[in-house]
Order: sequence, then structure tokens, then C-alpha cells
Amino acid sequence: MPLPLESGAVLPFFEVAYCTYGTINEAKDNVVWICHALTANADAADWWDGLVGEGKLFDPAKYFVVCANVLGSYYGSTSPVSINKATEKAYGAEFPILTIRDLVQAHIALADKLGVDKIKLLIGGSLGGQQCMEWAITQPDRIENLALIATNARHSAWGIAFNEAQRMALKGGESGLAAARAIAMLSYRNYEMYERTQTDDEDKIDAYRASGYQQYQGEKLSKRFDPHCYYILSKAMDTHNVGRGRGGAEKALAAIKAKTIVVGISSDLLFPLQEQEYLARHVEGGQFFAIDSPYGHDGFLIESGQLTDIIKQTILQG
Repeated sequence: MPLPLESGAVLPFFEVAYCTYGTINEAKDNVVWICHALTANADAADWWDGLVGEGKLFDPAKYFVVCANVLGSYYGSTSPVSINKATEKAYGAEFPILTIRDLVQAHIALADKLGVDKIKLLIGGSLGGQQCMEWAITQPDRIENLALIATNARHSAWGIAFNEAQRMALKGGESGLAAARAIAMLSYRNYEMYERTQTDDEDKIDAYRASGYQQYQGEKLSKRFDPHCYYILSKAMDTHNVGRGRGGAEKALAAIKAKTIVVGISSDLLFPLQEQEYLARHVEGGQFFAIDSPYGHDGFLIESGQLTDIIKQTILQG
């Protein structure tokens, strides 16, 4: 089936790759839907293994857990590496620009196909949180509980600037994706963490640990992702603004009916705490929590224990 995009373009056909864990119950009231961040995939039990799995917060014995790979991603959903049936070649740079709202429309189509009428908990961090927010605004009656982690109501000028620097790096040929990831790492972590983990002894004059770390992280992503997909998803993140066409962010956030918790990371440079505090103020009944972590933005992937405690205390009690 075709997917009209917010830009006015149309994807004549689209596929969504997804993973499920557990079984939906007869009442269909045990669905946990996870939205992933920029370069993750549908296998939430892999990249969020602190939360998803037997005996963990999202135990498949209790919940029907769904995670869908976003449009534009390298991991199975329709993206720049997909074959354009009109040309019988990969879309590549011809792939249309996507917005966060387009990603959510694909989630909605999948939820309809799976027969998921109600979502007990919709949760995501970073770009995943942006998707969750849009979905809760678009379909307020479908979402019972909402957990927004290390995210914002609109992508900031600071965040867009980081993304643009990465896209500039992508123009550097084969090494461009590695350079883009190295830039991104500076926003995902922080001064304290680099000082703690990458500082050398005083005798060095070359081959610094911090240099090696940047090279490693860049090469690691370049081996598992595609530069055109990275470009498309970073542009999608830039489009995030819940207030667009809705009379402003405050009015849009007021449309959310779900019981909402908003979680920030104390050391997050990319999505600072004031952005999560804003969300909690403007979603009716929203509760704000700050996780104390040295890991910066990546804390939402690492601090599983603190997240588990917060969610158990507020949403998934008992």
C-alpha cells in the first residue's frame, strides 16, 4: 500500500521490519511498544537488554513487546537501500525526505495489521521518544501510558547543528560515515566521561586514547550502517516539532491523554534536562524524573536499573 509523506511525496510501497516478544493476551491489554533511536533496529532485546527479556521489566512472559524498525533505516524497513520498483535500483540519494510523523504513520499501519487497538505502554528515548510523542498526539486514545526519555518537543538548533555537521562529514566519501559518527559521539557523551575513560599518561605525544576511541566508534558504525540511511534519519530528526501545524508545542502536548512520565539524564548535552522539564509541564499530569548518570545522552541506553525503578513506581506497578 502507498504511504503519503508529509513532504507531499508518496512511497508507492513500503515494508516495516519488526520484532515481537511474548504473546498478546485475550484482553489485548498487555502491549508494550518500544520506539528505537537513530541507528538501532527492531531487536530491542539486543540493544536494550537491560529492560527486555525474561525476568526483566518488559518480560515476554507478561507483556507482548513490539519494536518496529523505522522507515529510512538500514535494518529491513523501506529505506535508501531498498529497491525502487520504478527503476529496479536502490533508491540511494533519491529516497524522499522523511519526517518523524511519517515514521509514526508506518508504526500505526503496523499496529493496525497486528490488531493492536490499545498500547499499555509506549516508550522510547531520543529519536524514539520523538516518535512516541508524535504518536500519542496523533492517536491519544490508543496510548494508555507514555514514557518519554531523553527527548524534546522540537529538535533544538543545537541538535540540528550537530546533525548538519555530521551530514557535511558524509560528503567525505567512504570515510564520511565514520567521521559523522565520531562527531555524534561528542554529543552522546560528555567532557567528564572522556576525561574518565580516555585520558592518557603524561608521557604521550601521539596515539592518544581519545583519538583511538573516535576512530573505533566511527569505523564500528561504518561497518553496520549505510550513509544514505544515516542522512535520511538525521534529517527526519531535524523535522521534529510537535507544534508544527497545531498551534504551537504547548497546544500539541495538551492533546496527549496518556499517563506520562518524562525522564532526563543529568549529564545529557544533546537533550538537556530543561527540554524534558518542558514536556512534563505541558503534558497534563506529566511527571518528570532526572537520572543521575555520567554517561551523557547514552545514559538512556545504559542506566537500565534506574529506568526500571522509575517505570515500576509510576506505570507498571505490581
